[in-house]
Amino acid sequence: MKIIAIEGSPRKDGNTEKLVRRVLAGAEAAGGQTELLKLADLSINYCQGCGSCRVTGECVLKDDMDRVVDAIQQSDVIVLGSPIYAWQVSGNTKVFMDRLCRLLTPKYESRLSGPKKIAFVYTQGNPDAEMFKPYLDYQEKVYPFLGFTLAGRIQATGTRGREDILSQLETMAQAFAFGKKLVSS
Repeated sequence: MKIIAIEGSPRKDGNTEKLVRRVLAGAEAAGGQTELLKLADLSINYCQGCGSCRVTGECVLKDDMDRVVDAIQQSDVIVLGSPIYAWQVSGNTKVFMDRLCRLLTPKYESRLSGPKKIAFVYTQGNPDAEMFKPYLDYQEKVYPFLGFTLAGRIQATGTRGREDILSQLETMAQAFAFGKKLVSS
């Protein structure tokens, strides 16, 4: 089973990346083949809203999004990780999301190359796990529209400092178990 993680934090080796890597470690322990794409390391331009991709399946912009979509198409499971900034996913993650419209035909049918699961990994500075629940629930309604099957969510709260996630042993253990489950289910 192939698992691709798409990580949207602008921080290098920050809480989100550490938590996503823990999910991937669990997937590898269960026999999964993993890859991590860090959006901050890629060149992905803003969607131009031209609609060409909906007709052709190809974007007129030639950048690293082609590589990301190819990786998605070759994967069985996508792990999407993002910090929550100002009640939303990071800017990098939002730009990525906007560019996924190429996965839909003009009749709103999915262009995914077979069944694909998507799992979410969120970190947030706010210690209240319920604070952003309506937004996270909304986020998880977008991807089934594109043809993905939801596989669950890991959410870490109180992660303001760069190393805060490392002291959350229970969350890190849940992330590892979550990664294993992504492969076995």
